[in-house]
Amino acid sequence: MDDHVEMGAESARPDEGRRGFLVKVSAACAGVSAVLVGFPVVRSFVSPSLPQPRADGWVKVADDIALLDVGVPVRVNFVQELQDAWVESRSLNGVWLYTEDGDKFKAYNGHCTHLGCSYVYDKDLKHFFCPCHRGQFDVKTGEVLAGPPPRPLDELQVEIRDSAVFVNYRDYRLGVSDKIEA
Repeated sequence: MDDHVEMGAESARPDEGRRGFLVKVSAACAGVSAVLVGFPVVRSFVSPSLPQPRADGWVKVADDIALLDVGVPVRVNFVQELQDAWVESRSLNGVWLYTEDGDKFKAYNGHCTHLGCSYVYDKDLKHFFCPCHRGQFDVKTGEVLAGPPPRPLDELQVEIRDSAVFVNYRDYRLGVSDKIEA
């Protein structure tokens, strides 16, 4: 009988070894799966509270300066992608580009400084015209010529890189005489 008990004990050991190994492998796989799934979940909750790098605002608005007419302002629209915590949004914005000599460019924000309406270029009078409240602006300087706008058009920084035009797009508060970034 002692032989039988000893044989049973010896035969149980290989099973426990195999089961133990499978338990350890299963636990390791479960741990790896928990980390793979858990890390993105934790990151999605924590990342909006971390400081985000500020977008620099530079937008390519024209591929080649040679294609832009001298002395005639051109409206260029572009889509800007914004991210606020978990919310991603897109907005259609515009700028007016103007050059007198083909080398130096001016860019104006496409919104009137009065109430943010889009304005147009009046070819006959050769100035910008806001149809909402009859605001008028000088093409060369952006100064108010007539109407209720409280300040000139918001001029934006322009850079020429490899014959492409880039504008540092910014929105400013509307209806106030000071140029304050929104």
